[in-house]
Amino acid sequence: MPARPLKNESVAQLYQGIVQGDRSLLARAITLAESTRPGDRKKIEHILQRVLPLTGKSIRIGITGVPGVGKSTFIESFGELLTQQGKKVAVLSIDPTSEKTKGSILGDKTRMERLSKNPNVFIRPSPSSLALGGVSHHTREAILLFEAAGFDVILIETVGVGQSETQVKSMVDFFLLLMLAGAGDELQGIKKGIIEMSDGIAITKADGDNVKAASQALADMKHTLHLHGASPSGWAPQTLLVSAYTNTGIDRVWNMITDFVHKTTANGFFKRVREQQMKHWLDERIEGHVREFIQAPMAKKIKQKYLNLVQKNKVLPSEAARHVWQELISTRKKR
Repeated sequence: MPARPLKNESVAQLYQGIVQGDRSLLARAITLAESTRPGDRKKIEHILQRVLPLTGKSIRIGITGVPGVGKSTFIESFGELLTQQGKKVAVLSIDPTSEKTKGSILGDKTRMERLSKNPNVFIRPSPSSLALGGVSHHTREAILLFEAAGFDVILIETVGVGQSETQVKSMVDFFLLLMLAGAGDELQGIKKGIIEMSDGIAITKADGDNVKAASQALADMKHTLHLHGASPSGWAPQTLLVSAYTNTGIDRVWNMITDFVHKTTANGFFKRVREQQMKHWLDERIEGHVREFIQAPMAKKIKQKYLNLVQKNKVLPSEAARHVWQELISTRKKR
């Protein structure tokens, strides 16, 4: 079944709705950002260009951890704390897309029932669409739309910890890793590189009979972080105990993040991170255009010609790839 076109609000109507805090039109704009229809893509690019001067004033926080660590429960408690302090909070929750059915559950509003009713919170579940990095292809565009709508803190809950999920680091100012007590990082499937890139680590479910194990995990993690070299940010990553169930330690996480922002703003690192975020976005889009180019019908035809030669051992794959690219460029110039 072909994709249904979105309602035909104009760029000006969507822009005005976003900056005036119209949640319905904000949702419509994010849907445009997630669309692959050429007309929708053209419209959202016009909107993003108009809102760009209004962006950049939020704190962008990535939150990751293995399934079962309590990301949604933590975000609910964390979001409520922030709104109590007068903050407007946007939650972009990436749901995994099934490679078989291409569907997503998109159930975070159900998991965050209390937070979803808070008038100062906007929760947007979004399918990963099989994108690498544990985030949606258009997560960056949604961030700008949230900022233009006046949200102070943007929380990005990723699919889960995996080898490619580190892409989220390139989108956020602060990277928070949630970990369970009582299991080593190998058992949790956490790559050491993710620990090394974390700006803060929270040991979750530190309550009841789990307090002792959580305290031991805290000590172990502090020792691990102590062995790492100095961070280019000048910030020493911290490890905290939290319990969303008893609502303890949540305020310390926010204090840690604000301390990080103040320190890195003062030494210029925060500004450099924002510049790097835009560089990563540019690189991703260039790579995206290249992928679209080589997936065009003409490109597939040329590729198939050389694939036949490769499979018959008449040419090396490396040489075939060079010929494919040269023919593509030549064909493009003639058009």
